[in-house]
Amino acid sequence: MAKTLQVAIIGECMVELQKSGELFKQTFGGDTLNTALYLARLTASFGVMTRYLTGLGQDPFSQQMLTSWQKEGINTDHVVISDRHLPGMYLIQTSADGERRFFYWRDNSAAKYWLNEQTASDTQQLLNQQQFIYLSGVSLAILPEPTRNLLFTLLETARQSGAEIIFDNNYRPALWPSIEAAQAAYQHMLALTDMAFLTFDDEQLLYGDQHENQSITRAQQYGVNEIIIKRGEKPCYIVIDNQQQEIPADQVSNVVDTTAAGDSFSAGYLACRILGGTPAEAASTGHLLAGTVIQHRGAIIPNDAMPQMTLNQSQKA
Repeated sequence: MAKTLQVAIIGECMVELQKSGELFKQTFGGDTLNTALYLARLTASFGVMTRYLTGLGQDPFSQQMLTSWQKEGINTDHVVISDRHLPGMYLIQTSADGERRFFYWRDNSAAKYWLNEQTASDTQQLLNQQQFIYLSGVSLAILPEPTRNLLFTLLETARQSGAEIIFDNNYRPALWPSIEAAQAAYQHMLALTDMAFLTFDDEQLLYGDQHENQSITRAQQYGVNEIIIKRGEKPCYIVIDNQQQEIPADQVSNVVDTTAAGDSFSAGYLACRILGGTPAEAASTGHLLAGTVIQHRGAIIPNDAMPQMTLNQSQKA
């Protein structure tokens, strides 16, 4: 029987509000949670364990989150439950062309405090057991600077123990005290990263890049081995060992809501790579899933709407 592959995803899930007529529909979402959920859906039957590392409260919303994640096959054994903090909340405002704006209430969210000195040793032991660790720019941004530096130390040790570190740039300017602080944190993170998902729009916001090659060169300078440049509906770029591929996406005419498009692409790509697929196969898998997600409202589509994908079964138990 093949060894169970373990993926730890670090981040934050929030209460999501979306206007529906005169009322608001309440669900849950967050960039890394979206990726964790889609990754679990794609890989659980192949013997991959996806666990989510975050903080929640003791409120009904937090309990609903835990229950829903467990139903999706996400391991929640190491979610930190706070008796002082609640989950964050955000509102999505979607325009007629499917683009969206976000409004956040998260300054004191439980996820901001999931990692501290008391739990660091246990977290280190857990991370050292993972084959893959995934986090995003948002995962970094919500942490106080001392906690972020502690996380960097834990990731460096886990990487030395054999974990592959995957970083999705997801840059949200409002979460950072300054662009210089964000750049410093991203550069530290890239130096620990094996696989980087870089949305080019975010690279432009953060660094003022005029061309994708600038983003690629920067990541290479920090030692990133596998670089995926996400470009929305345009072909993505994959760069490994200075070899670049361009993988087109199927055109989608019925774009309803672009929420979680990038998160689901990352999940599809990562699922395929974990299970032994080639980078080109992984990009096609990511495009297919993202193209399906944007035809539905909200971050998480119904399970029965998931596209049929053929993933490499070499790792299946």
